Amino acid sequence: MSAAGRNGRSRIGGGSAVVFTEDGYLLTNAHVVDGASSGRAAFADGTRMEVDIVGADPLSDLAVIRGRMPTPAPATLGDAETPKVGQLVIAVGNPLGLAGPVTAGVVSGLGRSIPTSLGRTRRVIEDVIQTDAALNPGSSGGALADARGRIVGINTAVAGAGLGLAVPINATTRRIISALLADGRVRRAYLGLVSTPVPLPEGDALRTGRRRALRVVEVIEGSPAAAAGLRAGDLVLSAGGRPVSSAESLQKLLFADAIGVPFPIVVLRAGAVLDVVAVPQEMTETG
Repeated sequence: MSAAGRNGRSRIGGGSAVVFTEDGYLLTNAHVVDGASSGRAAFADGTRMEVDIVGADPLSDLAVIRGRMPTPAPATLGDAETPKVGQLVIAVGNPLGLAGPVTAGVVSGLGRSIPTSLGRTRRVIEDVIQTDAALNPGSSGGALADARGRIVGINTAVAGAGLGLAVPINATTRRIISALLADGRVRRAYLGLVSTPVPLPEGDALRTGRRRALRVVEVIEGSPAAAAGLRAGDLVLSAGGRPVSSAESLQKLLFADAIGVPFPIVVLRAGAVLDVVAVPQEMTETG
């Protein structure tokens, strides 16, 4: 796809996309359309058309674009929570500028993660699918489908020979896609902490009923987490009334509906269980 930058200058880039609605919306990677406002798309049936960038979300590496003319029939979005390691998958895209190649492979791993960032904010794309289906430059934004032709992921990266990664189609990504369709962007809540999952010592696990927690590695100065009194070394047991044991489980709670709303957090500090309340702010590129 060639794209026109937001400054009106043309730039050349290649990538893939998947039609997923009857009215011509396509799903691709945010890095495929980075900095663009429009572009051109060519389809396997020979159809060519101009497309407009509806919205992009760098933190999930997903973007929605829309064709200016009728598009080919849409694919069906599946559920990435159902694949199993060893299951057959098919990658479709535009690798190396070659339109429409199909490669087959298996799900090599589940629950992988890819680090992403927006300004000072560091996050991970959660539950990434690992596959050995051949991916190459230009495959980004293409479909990873199951044996029934349902889209379970959007190919996003080539991590090495025989190692491709795809953003899953699951409840979280469906929420992101809906936000991009409605608003052209994804509003997220910001706490301002960096954490890592850790197992709890046996005594703490028995006392709290939790086997794992999030250890706070860093609290950003001036952030909602700092205002709430969170400290490096705290063990986060629950947030928003739900257990958290990974950065991903916390991220799932920090969308638009959490902005400006009291957000209860239960932490273990020096052997004592403490309740704190943070008020998440809206995430910005500098926050």
